[in-house]
Amino acid sequence: SQAVLQALEDGLKKADADPSVKAVMICGENGKFSAGADIRGFSSPKTLGVALGPIVSLIESSEKPVVAAIEGVALGGGLEVALGCHYRVAHAKARMGLPEVTIGLLPGAEGTQRLPRLIGVPAALDMITTGKHIRATEALKLGLVDEIVEENTIEAAIRLANKM
Repeated sequence: SQAVLQALEDGLKKADADPSVKAVMICGENGKFSAGADIRGFSSPKTLGVALGPIVSLIESSEKPVVAAIEGVALGGGLEVALGCHYRVAHAKARMGLPEVTIGLLPGAEGTQRLPRLIGVPAALDMITTGKHIRATEALKLGLVDEIVEENTIEAAIRLANKM
């Protein structure tokens, strides 16, 4: 939603400007990182506001380490947000994917560029063209996530950020 995108932008800019902030951790609520965009919004009139692509670029260009704490699902735009982060920690039961292709859409926030750079072209093409979801264990093998945890993902992401 526009509210989430605006909050991400505001939070990132505030963290980058604050010398006391050493790292940023991005997480979702209620055990879910992000299931991506609400497709019902695609048919509504375009409004001025923050777009996902520039937010992901803002995350990626942060001079401070940005860690994604992935619980539940990181799908579509949610995965693209995680791809913009410098590090990714996933709960063992998390699933990730770019399912928008199943409704005729391609990832629109540069996920088609970031995913191949991170996990290689063959694996990325498979995920992008099929829309399949992968579990955290496969994501770790591919290099999509840096760490898998069974415990509190947020605490693990903070520990990783402190190491960086």
